[in-house]
Amino acid sequence: MPPVEFADPSAVAAALDSAGYLPDGGLATAAFLAIRMGRPLFLEGDPGVGKTALAQALATITAARLVRLQCYEGIDASQALYDWDFPRQILHLRVAADGSDRDELEASLYDRRFLVARPILQALEHGPAVLLIDEIDRADDEFEAFLLEVLADNAVTVPELGTITAEIPPLVVITSNRTREVHDALKRRCLYHWVPHPDFAREVAIVRRRIPDAAAQLVDDVARAVGRLREANLVKPPGIAETIDWTQALHVLGAPRLDPETAEATLGAALKYREDLVRVQRELDALLGG
Repeated sequence: MPPVEFADPSAVAAALDSAGYLPDGGLATAAFLAIRMGRPLFLEGDPGVGKTALAQALATITAARLVRLQCYEGIDASQALYDWDFPRQILHLRVAADGSDRDELEASLYDRRFLVARPILQALEHGPAVLLIDEIDRADDEFEAFLLEVLADNAVTVPELGTITAEIPPLVVITSNRTREVHDALKRRCLYHWVPHPDFAREVAIVRRRIPDAAAQLVDDVARAVGRLREANLVKPPGIAETIDWTQALHVLGAPRLDPETAEATLGAALKYREDLVRVQRELDALLGG
């Protein structure tokens, strides 16, 4: 666990707030328990609700370094854990080949200096760390099984070198956008929390903190409009990041509030699919509360 201690969830909430992240009570409690119990925190929710940003804020408040592993289809252990620096090994062979004992030369190829630490090994070796395993739902089942082993022991076995165990186990944050179901075996090893979209008041507070110069009426209008868009059964409803982007775009244009004309001109800051844009443009007055 990171060395920073917090007395209760409210202390975590206050620390996150000071780091620029505004959690609700449930999320602050989940973060507190993950820190205190040394358990991985599994965050699931729609894109753009602040899952990745929470891991970044946790690294700040625990005085730990953030190590991020971005998952993708086809990722395997060598990309997540470690790999051997083959070009350096070949160079070493060429330099040391003449006059060297063959067994000694072969053994020297697997010296620690030729080992390239990937994110998981980096987090285990250089603590305290917050290990962010981002978008685990993009990886496949085999990668999940590999993670189970690492999370259970906070250790990695390199056959040529032995077992490397974390002196300070990292605080692990795993995120999922739920593009597929993650296996129960992985979730059981974690504290689970569903991250919802913020309510109106918290979204306004987040945007005002990020864009303090924006007109108060504009921030309220955008937050209210985004709330309606999230209920409109869109291909991709806007997240907090899109609320901030849309407000920023309107602020740059000098808009004091959101109206149909400025909304239509800047919808691309909030919506990322043509189908959503076409539909919202047809129903703009209703969606803006007009």
